[in-house]
Amino acid sequence: MTSSTTGGGTRPRLAEALTAGAVVLDGGMSNQLESAGYDLADDLWSARLLAERPEAITEAHLAYFDAGASVATTAGYQASFEGFGRRGIGRASAARLMALSVELAREAARRARAGGADRPLWVAASAGPYGAMLADGSEYRGRYGLSVGELERFHRPRLEVLAAAAPDALALETVPDAEEGAALVRAVRGLGVPAWLSYTVEGRRTRAGQTLEEAFAPAAGTDEIIAVGVNCCAPKDVAYAVGVAARVTGKPVVVYPNSGEAWDPRARAWTGRSRFAAGRAEEWRDAGARLIGGCCRVGPEGIAALARAM
Repeated sequence: MTSSTTGGGTRPRLAEALTAGAVVLDGGMSNQLESAGYDLADDLWSARLLAERPEAITEAHLAYFDAGASVATTAGYQASFEGFGRRGIGRASAARLMALSVELAREAARRARAGGADRPLWVAASAGPYGAMLADGSEYRGRYGLSVGELERFHRPRLEVLAAAAPDALALETVPDAEEGAALVRAVRGLGVPAWLSYTVEGRRTRAGQTLEEAFAPAAGTDEIIAVGVNCCAPKDVAYAVGVAARVTGKPVVVYPNSGEAWDPRARAWTGRSRFAAGRAEEWRDAGARLIGGCCRVGPEGIAALARAM
């Protein structure tokens, strides 16, 4: 089966492309916006620009498409009804901004094709964890004190809005806790849009301390989940996670680590040096990774190197 592209023509569905070979994902949205001069020191992070400077988000997506990425992950990571509500943005307006995140990535794909990109281009609607809405660093800890059912009820309404915007996939990303992963697996059922589930890990466990076997298991029998894996972690933690994800679920694996620098939540700044090396992509691909990119502090240059290596 095929899916219609914006502006005509057809492209394979992302799930089919992942079974056929490796696909290049984009890099970090926030670092690309910051490099363009935007201050993101805000609880809404890059989602604030959905309302204030949407063109900046389109340009950021376009930079990654031009670098060789085939999948754009939208600026919806920090977008939630609750987060927008704290700024006085009502539910109807918040829903429009979430849908806009998909439209902006679609526009970047149209521009990339007009500029000569002749490969399939996809859009994945980002949905960050509950901790991203809290904006207190708890997406790197998990253990929110909420039940799986409560987390499902938090995620489902915005996932419904994002699904209605018709992305190629939902990116359930930077999940720190196996219980939240289980809630997200339940929340995407019946939406009619495929999704990937991606944990943030430290060493061989989730940030909340669960084994990766426990974290990936709920996705194994869920048709809506087309890939599982890790993101927003150190590059050194990827290889082990790829092996576990492939073994436990039998699904294609998604990986997009950070640069390897460390985030200081108090100073709200990155420290250390980059350890992201495009040459590792072959190792990850051989272990089962099919959707490969970068997360925080990995920019278009890193994705261009990755695309060449792939």
